[in-house]
Amino acid sequence: MFALRNIGTPAAVDALAAGFNDESALFKHEIAFVFGQLLSTHSVPALLAVLQNAQESDMVRHEAAEALGGIATPEVLPYLKEYMSKPDAPRVVRESCQVAIDMWEVREPDPHR
Repeated sequence: MFALRNIGTPAAVDALAAGFNDESALFKHEIAFVFGQLLSTHSVPALLAVLQNAQESDMVRHEAAEALGGIATPEVLPYLKEYMSKPDAPRVVRESCQVAIDMWEVREPDPHR
């Protein structure tokens, strides 16, 4: 997992994202965590899919939200706002979206991402 993070190419991101199909919530949480370290815009669609998946573990969705806040692309903010105030979203997901919005607001966009 960390070797793929270090490679950081779109193909490496895709390989990591394929791990979201695994049954282990802990493994998927770690993938989202790695995406938060990698800060690749290529991971945004996979992270959004995790955040929006009500069947996914709250722990995984929480980590996906925080990774999205770190990536901080303009298309991410509406999803974070939606899930922050979504009454049927788990509390940890709502609170993680609030943290992610705070991260998004203080992060200076990198023009190279």
